[in-house]
Amino acid sequence: MHKLALTLIAATAAACALPLAAQAQSTLDKVKSSGAITVAYRESSIPFSYLDDKAQPTGFGWEICGRIVDEVKKATGRADLKVNTQAVTSANRIPLLMNGTIDIECGSTTNNSERAKQVAFATNYFYTGTRFLVKAGTPVKALADLKGKQVVSTTGTTNFKIIRNLNEEQKLGIDLLGAKDHAESALLVQSGRAVAFAMDDILLYGLKASSANPAELAVVGDAIQVEPYAIMLRKDDPAFKKLVDDTLAGLMKSGEFEKLYNKWFMSPIPPKGINLQAPMSQELKDNLKALSDKPAT
Repeated sequence: MHKLALTLIAATAAACALPLAAQAQSTLDKVKSSGAITVAYRESSIPFSYLDDKAQPTGFGWEICGRIVDEVKKATGRADLKVNTQAVTSANRIPLLMNGTIDIECGSTTNNSERAKQVAFATNYFYTGTRFLVKAGTPVKALADLKGKQVVSTTGTTNFKIIRNLNEEQKLGIDLLGAKDHAESALLVQSGRAVAFAMDDILLYGLKASSANPAELAVVGDAIQVEPYAIMLRKDDPAFKKLVDDTLAGLMKSGEFEKLYNKWFMSPIPPKGINLQAPMSQELKDNLKALSDKPAT
């Protein structure tokens, strides 16, 4: 019995050590040994990460990820590095990063304290707030105007949680619907199945501008909560975080980041040549100097 007990303990310890050993390998070591890096993209997070008319990922975040991959090639000595791409949603992006399916996510992910328990974030590269996409002419100016109505938000987002919590706290009686992605959320508003889509305002402007008839939609309400976006990385991987942060710092200090911003937020973008006309916020201007990765609450 004693020998059996020792065997069981040893087996349990070995089983527990396996995921720890796998997790201990840094992203740069993993990439160097495998010869490949997997970069995650979103399919409809305009203009950060989305699909163009050839079904290829593009966008502000995606282009910055390209600069990061260039630095990864230098750091690992793998000029032949293969770049794999993987579509992710709001719901699966964190699990896929944690289990090693993806190595980095450059999209529209909010950097907050809750997520920081599971993943890490690079320097904040955008700031936004929750507002509402509605049909033009809809008498909605604030959250209170949605009392007792159907509101949609994308499952797995901080926006969904914010509206759910406010709905309960203020007893608004909102019928909160969850959609798989931003495109589906917008469609629920356009089809009349929801009065409003609660999401980060910059994403709403992108969806509005890229819709078949932008004049039929409006972005309304004051920002409920200002939050930072950041590139998402695996937790406890200081070497890779430093490479990503250093890449962003280089772009921000050289003025290249501002050029990229103007390209994606202040100029016509593919595939339809829409112009979001979204000037850089003061929060982001300040962070070009501060280089902070401070999370939202």
